[in-house]
Amino acid sequence: MKKAVLFLCSRNRLRSPTAEAIFAGHPDLEVDSAGLSPDADLRLSAEQVEWADLILVMEEVHRSRLIRAFGKLLVGKRVAVLGIPDDYDFMDPALVELLKLRCAPYF
Repeated sequence: MKKAVLFLCSRNRLRSPTAEAIFAGHPDLEVDSAGLSPDADLRLSAEQVEWADLILVMEEVHRSRLIRAFGKLLVGKRVAVLGIPDDYDFMDPALVELLKLRCAPYF
């Protein structure tokens, strides 16, 4: 059975869509991404939280926002902080390498 992994950042424009793109072909994963800010391109929904087995957020502030907005839905869910700042463009090679490195322990 595939693991459902949800990647979160602020606006779902750079970091989390990059993560979704690079892990989309992983044979053991189903992936999705969303943003936590009101102006996110794709704003996080309760359905996404319920779907996910693992939620990987880019920064500690994202975990705090996630808990504030969806705390009750997180019972029994694994949430981890990748520690990736908002310093990269979409599919930036440095971001791709950092995501592969930081996500490896979870897959």
